[in-house]
Amino acid sequence: MSRCCAQALLLSVTCALLAGCSPTLNWREVRPPESQLLLLFPCKPGAQERRLALAGQPARLTLYACSAAGQTWGLAVADVPDPVRITPVLAEFVASATANIGGSPSRPAPFLVHGATPNPGSLRLRLQGKLPDGKAVHMQVAVFTHGTRVFQATVLGEEVAPDAAEIFFDGLRVSP
Repeated sequence: MSRCCAQALLLSVTCALLAGCSPTLNWREVRPPESQLLLLFPCKPGAQERRLALAGQPARLTLYACSAAGQTWGLAVADVPDPVRITPVLAEFVASATANIGGSPSRPAPFLVHGATPNPGSLRLRLQGKLPDGKAVHMQVAVFTHGTRVFQATVLGEEVAPDAAEIFFDGLRVSP
């Protein structure tokens, strides 16, 4: 095979592989300023902050979120100063996500993030439910902790692209 044909073949294979990637997903590394977490978002997230009660105590929650390819991608971060409340807060995150879509969860699986603090409440699950307007929706949620910070990573959409969800969840890691 001539060099020209080999390059053309390589180019066509590369184009075919790239065509499998959605041009609407522009992956970027994000580090929320209040944490040591690194993650990949498929779009540029905006940030919102609010005060709310978590496990019966006031807390500041920061939500990073964006929408791309018909899906909403999010990360919630909160500091829970009392270590005894961390596992209940993780359970509250799961219950809240389920209730928000009137969901029926799949069986939760343990969720391990590189560098995160081991916790029996660190889970990943898939949910099906409905939005307030009645549209069917799918959600994937992972909750975990690092020290006294708790995290909820979420992908929500009419459909959740499995490959993109894996990039999002596999890209979570804690580093100094």
